[in-house]
Amino acid sequence: MTLGQEFRKGFWRDNAVFRLLLGLCPALAVTTSAENGLGMGLATTFVLVCSNIVVSSLRKFIPAKVRIQSFIVFIACFVTVVQLCMEAFFYDLHKALGIFIPLIVVNCLILGRAEAFASKNRLAPAIADGVGMGLGFTLSLFVLGAVRVLFVSGTLFGYAAFGPEYQPLLLMILPPGAFIVLGVLLGLMNKAGRGRGGAGNLFAR
Repeated sequence: MTLGQEFRKGFWRDNAVFRLLLGLCPALAVTTSAENGLGMGLATTFVLVCSNIVVSSLRKFIPAKVRIQSFIVFIACFVTVVQLCMEAFFYDLHKALGIFIPLIVVNCLILGRAEAFASKNRLAPAIADGVGMGLGFTLSLFVLGAVRVLFVSGTLFGYAAFGPEYQPLLLMILPPGAFIVLGVLLGLMNKAGRGRGGAGNLFAR
């Protein structure tokens, strides 16, 4: 693949949430607003890109027996950086995301890309993969949050979408609402993707 293809695959073919069904715990839990989804997505993207850079750069020096443990240490270091920065500069967002920030360490998307891609490829493709997969994940969380807020408040970014008579659909702010929105968006994406080939693979190289 070219660098452009490595970057773009995370938005559609290998989209973590809507194609590979990865990272669903934060995707469903924090998307009570578009802002929360965006914040979690960007935090995850930072960790994913940085871990890919380190893993790709050190791939020839990490013993095979301890590679997974090493990847987790790298990821945990960058998650700590994200957590401290968010607590210092974006405290309200940090408080809203809560426990799901440190849980980025166990996000299977990040460890999966480190093991399946970054550890087997040079630095430039690893960066393109990390940025593309991370931004695709961010976009998914942002869309989930925006749709849920739209049905709860009837507004999107301050603009009324359904008129003053709209009755809030409070179910959408609850956990079952997250599953409903995810299912509908999955169905729409699968329908749109017919004829374009099947879903991607986490272990695509």
